[in-house]
Amino acid sequence: MTDTPNEVVHTSIDKGICTITLDAPHNRNALSRQLVSEFGAALTAAIADDAIRAIVLTHTGGTFCAGADLSEASDDSNKAAPVNLPDLLRSIVEAPKPVIGRIDGHVRAGGTGIVGACDIVLSSDKGTFGFSEALLGLTPAVISLTTIPRMTSRATNRYFLTGEVFDARVAEQIGLITRAADDLDAELDALTAQLRKASPQGLRESKKLQSEQMLAGFDKNADRLTKLSMDLFATEEAREGMRSFLERRPARWATE
Repeated sequence: MTDTPNEVVHTSIDKGICTITLDAPHNRNALSRQLVSEFGAALTAAIADDAIRAIVLTHTGGTFCAGADLSEASDDSNKAAPVNLPDLLRSIVEAPKPVIGRIDGHVRAGGTGIVGACDIVLSSDKGTFGFSEALLGLTPAVISLTTIPRMTSRATNRYFLTGEVFDARVAEQIGLITRAADDLDAELDALTAQLRKASPQGLRESKKLQSEQMLAGFDKNADRLTKLSMDLFATEEAREGMRSFLERRPARWATE
C-alpha cells in the first residue's frame, strides 16, 4: 500500500501487522469528511487482506484525534457532523482481526469513540482524554456505543457531564484504555509478537465473542443516536458552542 499526495491517512504493513496512521496534525486529526473516508477505506483494505494478522491505529502530531472537524460546521447539520462515524466505529468493532490503538497524544470527543472501538489500547504518558461535547452544547451520542460498554458507570457519569480532561492512568483505571504504558513501542512490539502466534481463525472467533454485545448496541441504537447527534449539531446552542471553540472564547452560557 502506497501513499498518495494530499492524503491524511497512511497505511504500512510489516510482518503481518498493518499500521494505519492518521496524519492531519494541522487539524489535530479531526474527523473531517476526508479523514473519515480515507480511514474507512484503509480499514476495509486491511480487513480484506488475509496476510494481515492485526491492525494498529496511530497518529502523527500531538493529538490522536480531536473529534468532529468543527471548521466544517455550518448551518447544515449534514456538514457539521461526520455522518460516517457510526460505520467507521462499527468497522473497527466487527473487524475479524484485533485492532490496537497506539496513543501518544491527546484524544477528545469523537476520538474517544475510536479508542473505545479498539480491542486493545496502549497509551503513553502523553495521552490525555476528554468528552468535550457537553461544553459545546452536544452529547457523546454515537461514541457512547463504544465507550459506555468499556467504562465504569460512575466514570461515564462524571466525564460525560463535566468534559474534564483526564490522563492515561485514569483512562486505564476506568476501562477506556487497556494500559498506560511506560514504554509505548516496546509494549506494542511485545503485544503484536504475541498476536502473531495466534491463528487467524482463533483471533476471529475470539473477537466475535467479546464484540457481540457492543454490536447489539449498534443494531439497536445507532440510527437513533446518529439522528440525535445530527439534530443537536443543527441547534443554535451547538452553533454557539462551536463558534466559541473556534474563536477561543467562553460560550455565552459559561459562568464562573
